[in-house]
Amino acid sequence: MINDYLQSTRKQFEYYKLLGEKTFAQLTDEQLFWQYNAESNSIATIVKHLWGNMLSAGPDFLTTDGERIGGSGGRIRKRPAKSGGTHGQMERGLGLLFQALDSVNESNFNTIIYIRNQGHSTNEAINRQF
Repeated sequence: MINDYLQSTRKQFEYYKLLGEKTFAQLTDEQLFWQYNAESNSIATIVKHLWGNMLSAGPDFLTTDGERIGGSGGRIRKRPAKSGGTHGQMERGLGLLFQALDSVNESNFNTIIYIRNQGHSTNEAINRQF
């Protein structure tokens, strides 16, 4: 059952990756950075935010709290700046996300994962990425 969940999750992320690639293929750089108004985010900014979330998950998400600021054992979370965002960033972020998913197996699936110093089951932590 655990392997079915992990395969299903990976398949869903691969689907979202495909949708993202199709979206990027249809947009010019100007369209990526367009904002409706000063209070709204461009597609590029949203991508950069997603990239930051994927970096936090990272391949060591089973053992470190990606949200922890300093502290022992945790890494310092460094959000990317609020401007920019590229297809390359999304690719790198998804690569880390897939690497994190690939690190999960039946022997470590019951690990409690800390996000913002709050314990989550592995499937809760994975589902947060959706």
